[in-house]
Amino acid sequence: MAGGSLTILGVETSCDETAVAVYDRRKGLLAHRIYSQVATHAPYGGVVPELASRDHIRKLLPLVQDALATGACRPADLDAVAYTAGPGLIGALLVGATVTTGLAAAWGIPAIAVHHMEAHLLAPLLEPDAPDFPFVALLVSGGHTMLVDVTGVGLYRVLGQTLDDAAGEAFDKTAKMLGLPYPGGPQLARIADTGRTGRFDFPRPMINRGLDFSFSGLKTAVALTARELGGSGMSEVDRADLACGFQAAVVDTLIAKCLRALEHTGRERLVVAGGVGANRSLRVRLAAELAARGARAYYPRHEFCTDNAAMVALAGAFRYADATPGVAAIRARARWDLQQLEPPGAGRD
Repeated sequence: MAGGSLTILGVETSCDETAVAVYDRRKGLLAHRIYSQVATHAPYGGVVPELASRDHIRKLLPLVQDALATGACRPADLDAVAYTAGPGLIGALLVGATVTTGLAAAWGIPAIAVHHMEAHLLAPLLEPDAPDFPFVALLVSGGHTMLVDVTGVGLYRVLGQTLDDAAGEAFDKTAKMLGLPYPGGPQLARIADTGRTGRFDFPRPMINRGLDFSFSGLKTAVALTARELGGSGMSEVDRADLACGFQAAVVDTLIAKCLRALEHTGRERLVVAGGVGANRSLRVRLAAELAARGARAYYPRHEFCTDNAAMVALAGAFRYADATPGVAAIRARARWDLQQLEPPGAGRD
């Protein structure tokens, strides 16, 4: 990203992670802090929106102070603040939006509303070996699964997306069926690596057609098998084998769609972002498949696969051309189509 000095404070509160980061266009990432709410939501087996909002209120300002101190940065050193405006849990988004725009007003700098999925999509650009445009992006997380053709910042064409459950959501729901502790997705991936391949051959919905995804049928097939094995009381061997079969079906589906998207667009670079992008099996299989075709995958580092503020600060730096002086309007959108975005500065005279 070309340009002079620019320092952005990023804030992420779209779901159950409270995160703050400081990014400098010349120096790179100066600080990033994440507070996880896993312990808060674990007794309920999933995210409770009201509790998530309350925790954001409690943790956000201390994290801002911590990040600024770690980055040796004062409010006077900042050029703007950036916050996740959507999509996400509306209450959680409103906490981040109101606190951030309030700080921006107090500090006399602009507040930049960032699209959560654009931030994920740009996260690999934080790495030393960042991909060049254009590329295909697989955005795969608990709330989203989509393939996007990316020709530049704000130039996005959705090639395909899930028609029901997101891949990460399917991981979490399947983990719950198997009696695994919350958060279940990473736990399922861990035991899947110890299971026997081939024992369970689950369906790969829509694998042979189009670029859209569907995981509800797979989830149902796993549920029926899990019930036959005794539900959450099944043996550890059965649990590992079932997890292995489920993960193989998801990975096969994701890889098949990625390869089809690359062929469809003629691209040679694939960006994989979102929590499921940290899955070891997916990375190993993708590396082999892409290498055989002269293509390559790019990922953010593991800590930036899940929700974080470093990617929000980076997106804010790209979006600085959209910043306007004065008190910013508070923006929060539970749903927000990625294709509604335009290149930075496109809406200004």
